[in-house]
Parts: sequence; structure tokens; C-alpha cells
Amino acid sequence: MDVLAERSAIDAAVSGKTVCTIFSDAVRKWGDKPALRWKENGDWRTLTWSEYRDEVAAVTLALRSLGFGPGQFGLIMARNAPEHVIADLGIVHAGGAAISVYNTLAPEQIEYVANHSEASVAFVEDEGFLAKFMAIRSSTPHLRHVVLIRGNAPDGGGDGVMTWSSLLERGRELVAANPSAFAESWRAVGPEDTVSLIYTSGTTGPPKGVVYSHNNIVWTLESINNRFWHLEPQTLISYLPLAHVAERFTSQWGGMFAGHEVWLCPDPNTLLQFLLEARPTLFVGVPRVWEKLMAGINAGVAAEPDENKRKMVQGAVSAAISSYRLRRDGQPVPPELAAAVEKAQPLFMLLRAKVGLDRCELPVTSTAPCRPELHEFWAALGLPLFEVWGMSELTGPATAVPQEAHQAPSIGRAIPGVEVKLGEDGEILVRGGNVMVGYYKEPGKTSDIIDADGWVHSGDIGELGANGQFRIIDRKKELIITSSGKNISPANLEALAKSSPIIGQAVAVGDSRQFISVLVVLDPQVAPAWAKARGVDAASLPELAEDPVVVEEIRRALNVANTHLSRIEQFKRFTILGTEWTPESEELTPTLKLKRRVIYSKYQPQIEAMYATPPGGHAVDAAREES
Repeated sequence: MDVLAERSAIDAAVSGKTVCTIFSDAVRKWGDKPALRWKENGDWRTLTWSEYRDEVAAVTLALRSLGFGPGQFGLIMARNAPEHVIADLGIVHAGGAAISVYNTLAPEQIEYVANHSEASVAFVEDEGFLAKFMAIRSSTPHLRHVVLIRGNAPDGGGDGVMTWSSLLERGRELVAANPSAFAESWRAVGPEDTVSLIYTSGTTGPPKGVVYSHNNIVWTLESINNRFWHLEPQTLISYLPLAHVAERFTSQWGGMFAGHEVWLCPDPNTLLQFLLEARPTLFVGVPRVWEKLMAGINAGVAAEPDENKRKMVQGAVSAAISSYRLRRDGQPVPPELAAAVEKAQPLFMLLRAKVGLDRCELPVTSTAPCRPELHEFWAALGLPLFEVWGMSELTGPATAVPQEAHQAPSIGRAIPGVEVKLGEDGEILVRGGNVMVGYYKEPGKTSDIIDADGWVHSGDIGELGANGQFRIIDRKKELIITSSGKNISPANLEALAKSSPIIGQAVAVGDSRQFISVLVVLDPQVAPAWAKARGVDAASLPELAEDPVVVEEIRRALNVANTHLSRIEQFKRFTILGTEWTPESEELTPTLKLKRRVIYSKYQPQIEAMYATPPGGHAVDAAREES
């Protein structure tokens, strides 16, 4: 079926449907089965689909009684907890649109989103988040009600603040008084109504509110879930911020569309615990998460005191990687190598079980490119990573690697009903039912990204392989242009730079400079264990960053990287930073992507030092200093 015929078929399949109708369908099909699981006071709790619906109904009618309804917006600042998704659906079933905001936002950033959207209600998880909202109450005139999910409302609930429990109590009384009111409310919601705004986390300037209609969500779910991966109900973990479309689309909207059992993990730092408990069958990990899980497995193997056993495991993984590379490159796998890999399968399953992935059938990577070593490692363990590519403006996914035709590195092919092509400069352009309605109140910025023919200009540079699968080369606006005019891809350089396991992050610099340098961040888990095994007695990352053994290992890794680069692309100097990059420390987005402008600004002194005379940092080639 060609793409236009497929698009027409999807249009017909989702005609008249909304997020509310797919939620109703989920309750009808899976009523007594678990919908949500979470931990409360040390114990695991469960909400079935029917119980989930009852909670949503109570919130919906309570909101309507407060004057909230069609055309209004509600904010949510909360971690991945049941109240978060219940509040979201309550807002939507009342006819409004939900806006999840990042928990790391400062009060003035919350103020911008609240006023830009003219949100009339906000749900906040705890008293710490409430304090941020109270700080801006006088400057957010449209925000009439604030619901505190956990904790006590200040001063008896003044200034429009009420508790979650009081809201639910009000809603349950209304449901009991008029059992049909809930259905009457959500049935009035139409496919073209706004279901949500996702505020993009830009590194400069105010964020833009991406507008989704109900049709955007249902259309895209039908495309990738039913017509691409043919998903049955899965077990998955929700741990990325629900303010990001990747998590919202996968666990919340995707959960109700396909009947998934969603385990809600409020703190990504406890993800391993949730993996071991839930043992998901579908797991979506950003590249940094896949890196950390790989590092954890490798560190565990390296710590094995039995040298023979340790070498046996490392040899088996190495053999499986060699086998994968041969198959990937279309070369025959020698029978003895194939037999060794087959014999090691129970071992690989055991290694996967160490991180709770022994039941995983669909391992997905998204939001940023994975370096080749990640693909090789996980494929060797029997978990080839299926990459999904998209953006907020595309309701999440636009391309994905098909299960029957795995390839890496690759972002796969267009999902059904979506057109993808390359512009004259290689930019990936997309058109289909997944394209957003536009940026809220920003027609000029909308027309900047969506052209007159409906094509979204992604900003990613790609290429098309012989088998019809695309791959990303770089970001259009993140090319390094050296002082000699050479255009260089920083993402490619950084992937090569991270060849040593002790390197957690690397950022290439060199725009308008005469050579390329790199900022290196040590992996906070792997680097200390690596150093200890080599007799380095350092207690902290700052101490490790200065240790000669660590410096030499980074130099070795960068020299290896340079063998794969042209002379103008090669690293000349490096600086090891004695800190970890996290979303809280501002260098990473909430989905662990690099915020380059922040990094360039924050570490400007270290960058300038590498280009000073005499230069700072360390030379990659210690035998000769480059100028």
C-alpha cells in the first residue's frame, strides 16, 4: 500500500475518535486488568482500568464544578505518579487541554507558561512545587485554582489552593449524584479539539507551545502501534518526564491505546530497581540510559573475582559482537563463531536479567543518536535496539526501525501514512497526520517550520540507505565551522571520542577556531571502579580528573578516535571536567540530551584556555603540541 493510501486508511480507522474514546475503549476491553502500578510507602499499589476511569471521572466533574471546561488549559507539575496522569485525563475529559511542565522549571519559567497558555488550573505534587507557584500567584491572573496533590494546603486553603483529596471527594459526590455526567462531558470533545500543549525545552529564548489535536494523538498511535509494530498489551516503565512527548506518547497515550501495564517510576535514579521489579517487555531508553545499563553490566563483569569466569564472560560478549558486525556488514559468520555465540545465549540472558531486561521483546532507543558501540553491545546480548526518530512537532515518532528489518545505526523508515524526504541540503522533511496543529499563538514561528506544502523542516540532516532506511548525520544548526571554513559534525566526533568506558559525556568545540578540542566528563559509576582496579586511590571525580592514569586513558581514547578522522577533524586538545552533567546541573535536557549553548557558555573559561598561548588542558598527542 502506498503512503497516501495508507494515510487514507488511517484517517478512516480513527475517524471520530479522541483520547477520551480510546480511554473508554481501554476500560471496556481491559477493565479488571492492571493499568498503573506504583510504589507508595514501600508497598506496590495497583490501579485497574476501571478504577483508573473512576478516578478520572471524579476529577473531571470536580473540575467542571469549578468552572473549568472546553477551551481552557490546566498545568501539571508532578513526577511520574498516578495523580499526574489522572489529573491529565481529568482535564481532557472536562474538555480542556493538559500541559505537563518540567519539575526543574524556575518560578519565572512557570510564570511564562502559565500566562502564555492562560492556564486556569494547576496541579502540583508537593509543597516544594507549590512554593514555586505561590511565588508567581500575583502575576498569573488567569490561574484561579491550584490543587496540591500531597501535603497540606497553606492557611487553610487560601489563595485558591485545595488538596487532591478534597477535589476527589467533591468529584465522587458529583458522580454519585449524576452518573451520566462524566460521559456527557467527554462525549462533547471532538477530534479537532486541542488535547495538549507540549512546551519545547529550547536552550535560548522562551519555549514554544506545540499544539496537538486529539486527532494528532490517535492518528499517530494507530500508525505506529497497530500498523507498524502491531503491539499487544505490554509491560513498560514510565520514568522520563511526562512533560516530554516521548514519555507522554509511549506510556500515557500509548498505554491506553494498546492496554499496556505501566509502572510509574518517579525518580530516574531508581530506574534499575523498577527494571528488576517490573521486568518490562517493552522498554524505551534514551541513549544515556542504555549507556548506563551497559556500563553497569560491564562493571559487574569486571568486578568478578574469578579470573577465568571473568575472561569467559568477556570473551563470549566479544565473540557475539564480532558475529553481529559480520552479519551487519553482510558477511558470513564462521560456523565455530556462530556455535560459540549460540552456546553463550543462556549467559547473555543472565546478563540481561541483571538489569531487568530478560523479558524485553522490544528495546527502543529514542530522542538522540546512539553510538555504534551501544548497538553492538545490546545486539550481542540479544537485544538489538530499535531506533525511533521524531520530534515534538511530529507528535513524537515519524520514523522507526521495523522489527523484521533491524539495522543500526538507522532511524528506520517512515511510519505508515507519513511521508519523509530529504531536502536539497539533506534536511529531513516530514508530512502526515502526525504533524502538529502549530505553535500556540505563534503563526510566524509555525510557518518557519511548516512550509506552504505542509512539510515540517526538522533541522536534522539525514541520508537514505539502499534498503530504504534513513540515518541521521547531524543537526543542521549544530555544525562546527572551523576558522578555515570546514563544516564538521560534532555528533560524529563525540561518538568516536566516547570509546573509553570511563568517558560519560564528550562535547566537541572548535567553531571559528583553528582546530578541534573536546570537553570530557567522566562516567560517575564506571570511572571510579576502573581507576580503583588500576590502583588509583581517588575519592572523587575532581580528583580522578587530575590523575595521570585517567588523563592517559582519555588521551589513548582520543588518539584512537583520531585514527578514524581526517586531519582537520582530529582532536588536538582536551579538558577533563571534574563534575557530572545532569538535568539539574543544566548541561542536559530532562531527556539527557546535550544543551550545547549552555555548555559552551558555562565552560567558556576552559574552552578559551585550550586555545590560549600557551594552551591549557591536555594535548591529545603528548609528543608534540599543536598550535
